[in-house]
Amino acid sequence: MDVFLLSRLQFALNISFHILFPTITIALGWFLFYFKLRHDLSGHPVWMRIYRFWVRVFALTFALGVVSGVTMSFQFGTNWPGFMEKVGNVAGPLLGYEVLTAFFLEATFLGIMLFGINRVPSWLHTLSALIVAVGTTISAFWILSLNSWMQTPQGHEIIDGVVYAKDWSAIIFNPSFPYRLGHMLLASGLTASFLIAGLSAYRMLKGDDKLAPQLALKTAVFAAAVLIPIQIFVGDLHGLNTLKHQPQKIAAMEGVWETEQGAPLLLFAIPDEVNRTNHFEIGIPKGASFILTHDLDGEIKGLNEFVGEHPPVAPVFYSFRVMVGLGILMLLVAWWSSAQIITRKELPDYLKKGLVWMTFSGWIATLAGWYVTEVGRQPYLVSGVLKTSDAVTQLPPEHVGFSFVIYAALYSVLLVAYIKTLFLMCRRSVEIEEISQEEREQARKYKQRVANA
Repeated sequence: MDVFLLSRLQFALNISFHILFPTITIALGWFLFYFKLRHDLSGHPVWMRIYRFWVRVFALTFALGVVSGVTMSFQFGTNWPGFMEKVGNVAGPLLGYEVLTAFFLEATFLGIMLFGINRVPSWLHTLSALIVAVGTTISAFWILSLNSWMQTPQGHEIIDGVVYAKDWSAIIFNPSFPYRLGHMLLASGLTASFLIAGLSAYRMLKGDDKLAPQLALKTAVFAAAVLIPIQIFVGDLHGLNTLKHQPQKIAAMEGVWETEQGAPLLLFAIPDEVNRTNHFEIGIPKGASFILTHDLDGEIKGLNEFVGEHPPVAPVFYSFRVMVGLGILMLLVAWWSSAQIITRKELPDYLKKGLVWMTFSGWIATLAGWYVTEVGRQPYLVSGVLKTSDAVTQLPPEHVGFSFVIYAALYSVLLVAYIKTLFLMCRRSVEIEEISQEEREQARKYKQRVANA
């Protein structure tokens, strides 16, 4: 393999591993704030039980996100020196803002969340949970701003081949930013929802009949049931924006080779980039035009109008279908589970097992969507500004190959350890008594308040 392919594989590995953890913590921070607030408002100790369990999950996930983020930033210098040389005047400050305005908030106040129980006033603890949730969202804001600028760059000028910032407002709020940020925040909400629902269902199947996993599962399922329709709406807006600014990516997503009006929505096909056609097509007539232009006869530009300037078709085409297919499955499971909870007040075992199988479904959907975004931008690193091949390192291939193997081995071990730890925490929680003597007294006071109300 040449150094270009090895560098791309290594960065794909790193970013795929890294994105797993912020995708959870962005939304899990808000879930934690909700759990703590419910405890403060109701006084019922079960919400504190839920909070204590999930704050440990948050801390573990946050730590892995930080570690993998640091190793990923190294590669800007080692594997992609041309990136910082050409666009560092924009990328550097945006990455710096993320550290200054978000990371320090998260790291500082997470300490209070972990070790401040019974050591700081309850209002300060709740405020810390809110600040950490806000911090994770601010972090997503800056990272998505940079990523969106790489997709739809504006607000800059190029002097002697180097990009300089000209209008920071235009750079940050570039054309695809609001759609990409909204899509990512909702994806995080769904990822965290299915993680909470899956692990709570696992606890219940292991014999944990306490109230905490039941309430956590109910909260997560209801949240997913609400978030998925919103995600579909935002995804539609995102698609319209991509059609306007990156039509070659849309053509790859839909497998459209020739510009056509009334393009079909391909449910399945095998794209053949050599012969520039598809095999074994199964499609819905006019479906793609209707979804992307809201017009049955709307025009979609074909890949043949972007020869040499469009992404590899197969990865984008298949990844998009994995993301959409999984999203539909998540919608059906969330709505059916919500209906069962409302009508039967509990979930049948087959749905609990289904939720366990879908514990990490948000990860798969997010990775598929991320591949559509990142592979779909190729052959550019920054659309129309910097080609990926112009930013790669001149290191010998064997050096990059060696570090790729090390990263792959390390990340495989960390990922297995992370997942095993989560399920181990669940199994141990089955043996833990529901409430302590202190919490029992809180529960008594809570029932007394309810009785007197």
